[in-house]
Amino acid sequence: MKSIYSFLLTPVIAFVLCAQANAQNNTSNRVKVANGTLEGTTESSGIRSFKGVPFATPPVGDLRWKEPQPAKNWTGIRKADHFGPRAMQRPIFSDMVFRSNGMSEDCLYLNVWTPAKSAKQKLPVLVYFYGGGFVGGDGSEGRYDGEAMARKGVVAVTLSYRLGVFGFMAHPELTKESLHHASGNYGLLDQNAALRWVKQNIAAFGGDPNKITIGGESAGSISVFAQMASPLSKKLIAGAIGESGAMIKPTFTPITLAEGEQRGLAFAEKVNAKTLAELRAMPAEKLLEATGQPGAFSVAGTIDGYFLPETPAAIFAAGKQAHVPLLMGWNSAESSYQGLMGGEAPTPENYKNKLKQLYGERADEVLKFYPGANQEEVIRSATALASDRFIAFSTWKWADFQTKTSTKPVYRYIFSHPRPAAVSQTDNPASSTMPKPMVGAAHATEIEYALGNLPYNKVYAWTKDDEQVSETMLSYFANFVKTGNPNGGNLPKWTPSTGNNPVYFMNIDVNSQLKPEQDRARYLFLEKEYSK
Repeated sequence: MKSIYSFLLTPVIAFVLCAQANAQNNTSNRVKVANGTLEGTTESSGIRSFKGVPFATPPVGDLRWKEPQPAKNWTGIRKADHFGPRAMQRPIFSDMVFRSNGMSEDCLYLNVWTPAKSAKQKLPVLVYFYGGGFVGGDGSEGRYDGEAMARKGVVAVTLSYRLGVFGFMAHPELTKESLHHASGNYGLLDQNAALRWVKQNIAAFGGDPNKITIGGESAGSISVFAQMASPLSKKLIAGAIGESGAMIKPTFTPITLAEGEQRGLAFAEKVNAKTLAELRAMPAEKLLEATGQPGAFSVAGTIDGYFLPETPAAIFAAGKQAHVPLLMGWNSAESSYQGLMGGEAPTPENYKNKLKQLYGERADEVLKFYPGANQEEVIRSATALASDRFIAFSTWKWADFQTKTSTKPVYRYIFSHPRPAAVSQTDNPASSTMPKPMVGAAHATEIEYALGNLPYNKVYAWTKDDEQVSETMLSYFANFVKTGNPNGGNLPKWTPSTGNNPVYFMNIDVNSQLKPEQDRARYLFLEKEYSK
């Protein structure tokens, strides 16, 4: 009889033990923040994640085109096990793979990955802004996933912010109703609101609120630059990472508030809205569809007198930006030679004609810095010039500003490792006839390497070399977030730029190595061009 009871009780005991284990696990995944209690999940690596956490009130209805308002409190346990909706955006970029819960104006959510086992650990924090030209992107994209960074001992945060006309439209009525007499820059203000939320709440996740580094790529890098310049954000951050981009002419050049208001009026006319009230009453989908019309709305940051009291370049030139360690750089082929040549063959004659079209009587001077005596040289120089005109010059100038007007170190890099062939090419017997991988590192290709997220991109046939480059770059970034210095372990030593000392770049590739700056003369030439 005893054996029968034992037989019957065994599954009951197992069930109770399992339930207790699950209850304990749920408890360890619960975090109390200012607005209520969150319940996240634990990854197989042991990293805890909290997704879809509201950092502001949904910017809908009368809150459309207003600066973000504090998140509302909730009662009970809020599940934080899935990403929130991504911001309103058209399907522009084919390389964006979202894990978000649909698309909505209600998009102000953030995600946290933490290795901390308790709230007492005070680990360094990375808040990362996604790229996408301020018209696309989301913090849910796999290439921005924070788990790999968290495994390095960093609390990683991604977020969503308003894009396009929802994030950057200025308008006279908006300016009039604003307590700060400002309009536009709502996407940048969303980022600031997320930073303030992190400052207030990250300790609950085991993060140090006084050790927040901000980072981003392309539009995300431009955002880092803008947050460093803004008096609203500069005191919230302890370090900055910029990957390709700054709000410096010719990249995402900011405009005056008056010009921004005129753009807003022009957009309102295109959608037949006579008042701000009519604009706010329109469905978000209709506004988004309208932005797809040629010339309907052009995104730009505004010198609104509030988030940006003057141009960010002027702020940096005067030394009024955040004085924090900066790690920044760009890729070796941010744009292809076709970005300059268009459909013309890369011959010396065509190249010279293109320079004459662009620079007139100064074309011969341009040739001194970007020579083109033969096709190979034309391809190399046209790639360099197209990259500089697109985003490399603005990034260089950011580093130059910070080196001159701040005493904090600036760590510069060039990412030159090209992606491998696509999986489809390696699996296809006819791959020899398909396009080969681009020579050099194209725009945005470093993201998966820097954040340790190669496995999330299934397009490319990653190799051991790619894994090595990723480990190197991820380690540099993690070290920088922790200490303000990327050096450590067996990594090649990275010398920073400070004051009038010689400038060095870390060339990040399979064999990463420190190299002296060689292209300063051409950037000084471009500096004169863009200052006219």
